[in-house]
Amino acid sequence: MYSYIKGKIEEINLDSLVIEANYIGYKVNVSANTLADVKLGKECKIHTKLIVREDDMSLCGFSTKEELKMFELLNSVSKIGPKVALGILSFATPKQIGAYIVSEDVAKMSKAPGVGKKTAERIILELKDKIDKNNIEFEPTLLSQMPIAISQDEAVDALIALGYSSQESKDAVDKCKKDGMNTEDIIKKSLSYIMSKSLR
Repeated sequence: MYSYIKGKIEEINLDSLVIEANYIGYKVNVSANTLADVKLGKECKIHTKLIVREDDMSLCGFSTKEELKMFELLNSVSKIGPKVALGILSFATPKQIGAYIVSEDVAKMSKAPGVGKKTAERIILELKDKIDKNNIEFEPTLLSQMPIAISQDEAVDALIALGYSSQESKDAVDKCKKDGMNTEDIIKKSLSYIMSKSLR
């Protein structure tokens, strides 16, 4: 029904804002990330998603299409409603959430508001094959949190998740792996190898 609303920000609240467009004030539920992108009294464009329930209609808004897409993915997970989805998007950026899902980081996902261990596991299970692996952002500490004993194949998967091709990832791991190296070291060495090749 609504793709976006373009207008002036009239109110900023803890979890919502009011944007005026054509003399109509629209209340829009938003994440902390979107709140950080807008300023009171300034013009902005908010991408929207209309939520329809039996007893209520509401708008959820996003400063980027990337955040809107992640919201739709999260909201598609069983038992994840709009409020929890917005809470997760207030906890981390869409790219970081994508990285947590791809790397199956249950511990990190569990820290989001309204998300326990079982819910985090369900999010990862239902979305890990739907995440755009070219549009995620691993934190510097994320690789160090990966289990040391994961296999060489999983090291290749980690490189693919970072955006490298399957063949490029396999070649780099084969070239860099040595006996006694843990997976984190293999990934770091492989990344250095790939980057050095690109500079030649």
